[in-house]
Amino acid sequence: MGATNYSYKVKGGRIGILLVHGLAGTPMETRYVADGLGRMGYTVLCPQLAGHCGSEAELNAATWQQWYETCEAGLDELRKDCDFVVVGGLSTGAILALLLAANRPKDVQAMTLLAPKLWLNGFMIPWYAFLFKLVLLKSVANLFRFADTHPHGIKDARVREFFLQALNGPDSSQAGLANTPGGAVIEHRWLVKETMPKLGTIAQPTMILHPREDDIADISNAWHLQRTLKGRVEISVLEDCYHNITLDRQRHRVVERMDEFIKSVLREAHADTAKAELRSKFASAAAA
Repeated sequence: MGATNYSYKVKGGRIGILLVHGLAGTPMETRYVADGLGRMGYTVLCPQLAGHCGSEAELNAATWQQWYETCEAGLDELRKDCDFVVVGGLSTGAILALLLAANRPKDVQAMTLLAPKLWLNGFMIPWYAFLFKLVLLKSVANLFRFADTHPHGIKDARVREFFLQALNGPDSSQAGLANTPGGAVIEHRWLVKETMPKLGTIAQPTMILHPREDDIADISNAWHLQRTLKGRVEISVLEDCYHNITLDRQRHRVVERMDEFIKSVLREAHADTAKAELRSKFASAAAA
């Protein structure tokens, strides 16, 4: 991480949400959702992933392990003040959330995955992009750059114009980088490789929000997770946006569905606690 930390936090109550941005993105792409959830009383932390909000060279030098360490540090920060923590993220951020849930099940009570990106298979991904799978070394991957092309994960033309102004501006902390270095793309691949074998162990209740029309990661990513995760999985399909659902025209729906899901999980947790206490009372009475 560079000298400036652009992580974003909204302080609220003792229910915490870790919301991780995507590859070559920034915490600003999750700010609208964070602010919306903050107004509902949640404590929300949007960490800046290692190597992000700076130059292409800085992003290229970072590893997926360093991204993950950023997320772990964010989880530790939330656990200091929050009794119940939901972990989620956009795109690559969702994969990091999955790995956190697998590795630290006692610290992650639920997940909200936003357009999770296991595979680059959206409708705007050119067929020749799959040839990059033949690249196995980061030294070779570093020779490639992947441009952020139209429609930039955003269906709403007005929002897209604002995004482009920031993307083409001098400050990469606002909208991220216009080009993703190949080294970062291969790190994403290695992150997915690390995470995939652990999916079947993840038992936390999960909600997946995914656009039906995703230009970057097809909705088949969500279906795969629904089939593979061990715990209960809900999928909410967004009909009027593209990949960057925290920025696009249904971003308000993202806030609403996250709030509804978290409240439902809390109700279930409270009901389970009440049942356990009742069983304990009956057991004590029977023993007496």
